[in-house]
Amino acid sequence: MSAENKARRVVADAIAAAAFPAATVDVGTSGGTIWQEALGALTFDDTSPPATIRTPFDLASLTKPIVTTSVIMQLAGGSHLRLDEPVASFFPEWRGPDRDRTTVQDLLEHASGLSARLIDSPPRGRREFEHDICAMPLEYAPRTQSIYSDLGFILLGFAAADRGRTSLAAQFESIVRGLGHADSGPATELAFELGAHARPLAAPTLPMDDDARVGRLLVGEVHDSYAAALGGIAGHAGLFGSAPAVGAFARAVLRAARGGKSVAAPLSPALLARFLVRSTVPGSSRALGWDTMLPTSSCGTRMSPSAFGHVGFTGTSLWIDPARDRYFVLLTNRACGGGSLDQMRTVRRAFHDALGEV
Repeated sequence: MSAENKARRVVADAIAAAAFPAATVDVGTSGGTIWQEALGALTFDDTSPPATIRTPFDLASLTKPIVTTSVIMQLAGGSHLRLDEPVASFFPEWRGPDRDRTTVQDLLEHASGLSARLIDSPPRGRREFEHDICAMPLEYAPRTQSIYSDLGFILLGFAAADRGRTSLAAQFESIVRGLGHADSGPATELAFELGAHARPLAAPTLPMDDDARVGRLLVGEVHDSYAAALGGIAGHAGLFGSAPAVGAFARAVLRAARGGKSVAAPLSPALLARFLVRSTVPGSSRALGWDTMLPTSSCGTRMSPSAFGHVGFTGTSLWIDPARDRYFVLLTNRACGGGSLDQMRTVRRAFHDALGEV
């Protein structure tokens, strides 16, 4: 059985086990796609239409590396901010002896001391989010450990909008348009807000039990309640896209990671290499905005030590392996009444391991 057939079986078996109703795949090299396929239906309903390769998915936390990290790279490359710049220089309410030295880099590495989420329900709008995050007690001393935090990336999104003097979405759109080659076409389908034609075609999700929207299907509407409270545009979540669109972005990153000079800023090889250095925080696998390969991670055991990637709560993942010249996109809508996070993690590992010979 070919590697693609093994990986296809992993995904098909997961659909049969109700881990998720729909999945799309894009696997390729820096030069192009090797395998694209759509499996399953948009929901678990027997009358649901099948997924297609162009189905938009809520990419959830893939927003962190694809959008926010890319925009921070662009701002850092243009000297609009520094990675060692204190968070307090962006947010006056971020003050106190336990946090004065916290930097942009600490936020990118999930090592700022912030917890994963707020204790209370999401506030309304940027001003309230900024206050609540900056005023909350830190969970640990910065850079003593790494705890994955949506809150840190929400702040990064605010900082990027301020220093870029336009919205996070607008800055990302300009980056995508400049990717070069044929990738800028498919990658332009990556967006915080789907167009009128694409929105009803999106893979649905279901709100969490503590979400005020509980009880209705979310179609083309962001699943994350914090991103929803921020109007759908946030540094930690909110991006939508198809597997080919994520794959187009991945190819550009892969070319840059392999030293290619053809990719437009901010994806210059030297700057990207700086963002892919693993954190020195004890026990952390994080780089700047990206996660890195560990045998225990969602990328499985077959990738090279140079691999980097990220996952999303809704059931999405992107991994890039420069040493093998490969990228792997798996998009699902697990958050449409599908399986647990542990089940999704098992599927991801099996999927990537099945493609170890590709």
